[in-house]
Amino acid sequence: MSSVTSRVPATRRITARRQATRDRVLEAASEVFAERGFHGASVEDICERAGFTRGAFYSNFSSKDDLVLELSRRHSEALVERIRAASKQERARADEMLQAVFAALADDTRSKEQWLVLTTEFTLHAIREPGARRAWAAQQRRVRDELVAVVDEAVARQGLTLPMPTDVFVRAAIALAHGSMTQRLVEPRSLTVGELERTVLPVLLGVDA
Repeated sequence: MSSVTSRVPATRRITARRQATRDRVLEAASEVFAERGFHGASVEDICERAGFTRGAFYSNFSSKDDLVLELSRRHSEALVERIRAASKQERARADEMLQAVFAALADDTRSKEQWLVLTTEFTLHAIREPGARRAWAAQQRRVRDELVAVVDEAVARQGLTLPMPTDVFVRAAIALAHGSMTQRLVEPRSLTVGELERTVLPVLLGVDA
């Protein structure tokens, strides 16, 4: 059974050397996951790529689950910051703000596709593994809470009123983005990048994009 509890206590100060080790393991994990998938990648593969022993790995992470959760935290923080920055354009109309958000989200499409594949695999793993499911659900809630705050700020700035609770809007936007990317991966010529989002999200917001 996989463990999702890190062996590094939250209260322990992480030294620069330990942080560098963690960063290198996470970088190696990203590469190996992209090449072999979550289930296809082993801890040994990741250690070999990072140039560390299993001991170094387990002194920083308890499992592959731990790696995905930390990668998700970093990925989500960067995503939320891009959306927040794009939504704070001075004197931008609602449609211009949306276009800026779409442009920010369109950056590094290949990396996003790899991330979608990994998180889809991990979601299936989490559905079957109660410990992973609880940790993954908590991570998803944190991301949604951050996005709800960003959307509330942007909507208030634009003087808009959402026709639904912000949490529902955020869930719909996430489902739309993931569904759109999944369709493009399965049928590459079916949609252009951001096509569904540019069409549907303005409707949900009640603005013309």
